[in-house]
Amino acid sequence: MSTVLVTGGAGFVGSHIVDAYLDAGYRVVVLDDLSSGKRANLRDDVPFYEADLNDPSVVEILRSEGVQWINHHAAQIDVRHSVADPVHDARINVHGLLNLLEAAVETGVEGVVFVSSGGVVYGEPDALPVDETYPKGPLSPYGVSKLASEYYLYYYHRVHGLPYVALRYGNVYGPRQDPHGEAGVVAIFSGLLLDGKTPTIFGDGEQLRDYVYVGDVAQANLHAQRQLEVGLSPPDALDEPAYNVGTGAGTSVNELFDHLAAITGFEGQPEYGAQRQGELRRIYLSVDKADRELNWVPQTTLPDGLRQTVAFFQSDSPN
Repeated sequence: MSTVLVTGGAGFVGSHIVDAYLDAGYRVVVLDDLSSGKRANLRDDVPFYEADLNDPSVVEILRSEGVQWINHHAAQIDVRHSVADPVHDARINVHGLLNLLEAAVETGVEGVVFVSSGGVVYGEPDALPVDETYPKGPLSPYGVSKLASEYYLYYYHRVHGLPYVALRYGNVYGPRQDPHGEAGVVAIFSGLLLDGKTPTIFGDGEQLRDYVYVGDVAQANLHAQRQLEVGLSPPDALDEPAYNVGTGAGTSVNELFDHLAAITGFEGQPEYGAQRQGELRRIYLSVDKADRELNWVPQTTLPDGLRQTVAFFQSDSPN
């Protein structure tokens, strides 16, 4: 039974990754500082370490638990926060990654699944859908940190023999996403609409995003894990071990609101506010490469995924 460390495993996406690994027969250990994750998202029998990525104890956690593989989900993920405080963003996303990779090399970890972002590393594209070879042009410190992380992983594979697969996510949504505070638009809209409150759309609402269901994302991680286990040669280019994880289709925020309003029975109209700094106008991802090389394609349609997400928030509501 292989042991996988999932960093950020108590978070929204990370906890679904933990479940997928467990269901596939892996032994899973979780490291999370609980800055946004919740212990309640995890099964009771999962070994759990509350620690920061920069904590010196990371190397001892890897060694004592016999970690063979790392799935790295822990990150500062808020674009606006990265614009406001790029130093904090880099401390977690870059320095934290380096601390983890140094520990991985020291303890003989066999490979890393890394979560990058297809929504930010490409910048504002001229053509859609975007494939993995599209020129990189991040427009936020968060995007810069994710792209820099891929370069560090490329270096660690080439120089230290630590294989990796980078998954460039679209906009992930689904059960367990936090609708309060800084969260994905699906969770925020779902929470407000179920309470009969009017959501605010920033900008004109015609921004396009690639909304991918968290259950499909979890399966993409398992397919990436199996790719690692086959054995990978050091890459010749940055995009070689990278895969977009999306749907291949763009949905506007206005369309998203209409879907959720219909599901929740909300009859009002949204309010509109000023466009936010650092956000792209339109992005959605080609998943042809993941289909060819990982044998992965998304299985959940947007309406079905949104219905499952709203049902979760309804069942989880204290009311």
